[in-house]
Amino acid sequence: MSGLAGLHHVAIIASDYARSKAFYADVLGFAIVREIWRAERQSWKCDMTIPGAQIELFTFPAAPPRPSHPEALGLRHLAFTVADIDAEVTRLAAHGVACEPVRIDEHTGQRFTFFADPDGLPLELYETSRP
Repeated sequence: MSGLAGLHHVAIIASDYARSKAFYADVLGFAIVREIWRAERQSWKCDMTIPGAQIELFTFPAAPPRPSHPEALGLRHLAFTVADIDAEVTRLAAHGVACEPVRIDEHTGQRFTFFADPDGLPLELYETSRP
């Protein structure tokens, strides 16, 4: 039996620290736990949380862009649980964040949509309140 107890965090490398920090904190609602400037690496590290999830937001000088389209090997996307996907899509639109049309998961019947962070990292909203 595994000793894994849950997912601790997801690490994201951003091209523009201030822009990404504002997106995750102000737009998505993550609370900033701590920010650290790591002079030896010329890198910011910001720990952010929402209930049940933590993100470590990093910057690194000259980090290469992440290929996303066509879909690249590795982490495909991050998905966030929402109770009301229509309200969340409307809220994101008010912040200038475009979401794809809402779709239905053919296996679970739940509604979901995709959008992107400032660096194009694919993010998903997954509604869990409907039967």
